[in-house]
Amino acid sequence: MLALAGGTIYISPAEEPIRDGVLLIDGDKIAEVSSSVPEKAQTVDCSGLTITAGFWNSHMHFAERKWANVETIPAAELGRQLHDMLTRYGFTSVFDLSSIWQNTKRLRDRIESGEVPGPRIFSTGQGLVPPGPSPPDTVINMMGWVKTPLTELTDAVQAASAVKHLLNEGVDAIKLFVSSYTNNLLPGDAIEAAVREAHRSRKPVFAHPNNGDDVLSAVQNGVDVIAHTTPRSGPWDKIILAAMMEHRVALTPTLWLWKFYSRHDRVSAQDEIVRTATSQLRDWVALGGTVLFGTDLGAVDYDPSEEYALMHEAGMSFRQILASLTTAPAERFGESQRSGRIAAGFQADIVAFKGESLADVRYTLRGGRVIAQRSPY
Repeated sequence: MLALAGGTIYISPAEEPIRDGVLLIDGDKIAEVSSSVPEKAQTVDCSGLTITAGFWNSHMHFAERKWANVETIPAAELGRQLHDMLTRYGFTSVFDLSSIWQNTKRLRDRIESGEVPGPRIFSTGQGLVPPGPSPPDTVINMMGWVKTPLTELTDAVQAASAVKHLLNEGVDAIKLFVSSYTNNLLPGDAIEAAVREAHRSRKPVFAHPNNGDDVLSAVQNGVDVIAHTTPRSGPWDKIILAAMMEHRVALTPTLWLWKFYSRHDRVSAQDEIVRTATSQLRDWVALGGTVLFGTDLGAVDYDPSEEYALMHEAGMSFRQILASLTTAPAERFGESQRSGRIAAGFQADIVAFKGESLADVRYTLRGGRVIAQRSPY
């Protein structure tokens, strides 16, 4: 038995923490929260640390060139890449929103076999896009991504067929790009057909919007998660926000993405982008909307500190941000009976971090096993 002792334990973000508690782990499951360490238990000193359920990153990509031909990457190198990107920051579950599915599946298989330590991976496989040209190779190369063939949807019949194909391949969700970088639009009936087919298999649908109109189209046609804020299109009006609430969607704000990609612009332009993105999130949180943490990893730097800071700037409390990392995604993705909170019999996916500094992770455990650590002092 493993005992994480002396830390402040959050059973869930909604409950009062247990100070100087002991979290007991038996094998790959949580046993109980106790006040003492049993004899013969292996003890990890968590004094000064906060202990919570493992974190979810609900928007990331295994699309960088470093993941290409994943079956050929030596285990030690692959483990280092997973550590540097994910596990060192406490991510024990991730949702990959568009990558080459067969390659990502091989990565997941290598992790689940025990060959390399890493997070649980959920994936949409390749995203589905409107007709029209894809970003040019120069843009793909600049981003450091592998070129990924994406299926174009022109109508409802094609959308249903493409979704069926992906689901038969074993993906966990569907990703729709509502508009393209050249402003071509995914027809509403195609969105609706894709959603209907995915929901028939009880799979969620994510939407990538580029503006407020995209958000409204996606929501009205039944998507489950809006994968970005849209600061370049200005504040969201009451119509958009009301539709989002009515349809009970979740939002992954990806605030750091906009600040990161505007870093070459004038400071005033950067400030405006951040101000608009944070205001969209602030308005959503004020209505009680569901927020899922996600940074679009693979498109931005790996350290999530900036995202946490911007979410706080948008008015989210420590507990609200913690919920976006734990209970909210577990509930949204049908995992709330085994993960997302600390409870007996749940998966022992655990994070211990310094105080309330969510990015200052000292231990990451997956299935009761420490898969990333740094000195707690």
